[in-house]
Amino acid sequence: AAPDSAPNAASEAEPARERLLGHALRLFAAQGFARTSVREIADAAQVNIASIRYYFGDKAGLYRAVFFEPLELPSGAQGRPEPWAPGEEPPLADMLRELFEGLLAPLRQGERARLCMQLHFREMVEPTGLWDEEIELEIRPMHEALLGGLQRHFGLDVADEELVRLALMIAGLGVHLHVAADVIERLAPELRVDATSVPGWTERLLQAALALVDAE
Repeated sequence: AAPDSAPNAASEAEPARERLLGHALRLFAAQGFARTSVREIADAAQVNIASIRYYFGDKAGLYRAVFFEPLELPSGAQGRPEPWAPGEEPPLADMLRELFEGLLAPLRQGERARLCMQLHFREMVEPTGLWDEEIELEIRPMHEALLGGLQRHFGLDVADEELVRLALMIAGLGVHLHVAADVIERLAPELRVDATSVPGWTERLLQAALALVDAE
């Protein structure tokens, strides 16, 4: 049986595992892996330390779950374009729309998405090894899918340097909204990226990406 993890009725409203993930995300993002203790996380989540062992094995397992478990996405939304069978690839515009919908979907969660981005920044400057995995598991497949779509669109046998540059620029349009969320909030709060504005941002990013393709 799972360890007793909720000392009061209020904390029982949310499952212990989810409380641990939420509080660990906030603490790891603010302090990093090394400076955050399991006691601190357990106290914040109102569970005993045995709960961390039960759900995640140890502190490193909890950190890994916080880093890799995806934010809740709308049904069908993915962080990268799905692979398509040869000859069944969609038009480039459809692929780009899918790309941006996946990239922006986590931003519907507001503060949680910002904490995830903060954690990724911290992992880059205080690496534990998970950032390399993130590149290989998530970023590289997305880049290669986008590059393949562009290559088919232009009828190229080989993706040259300029096509790779174009793919990076297009992906950067969506990534920027994650990286610069706080800046956008300060400079143009009416354009903040949230659940309400994501559809409009998706359309505008699609238009900008297609303009880059046309310019190429």
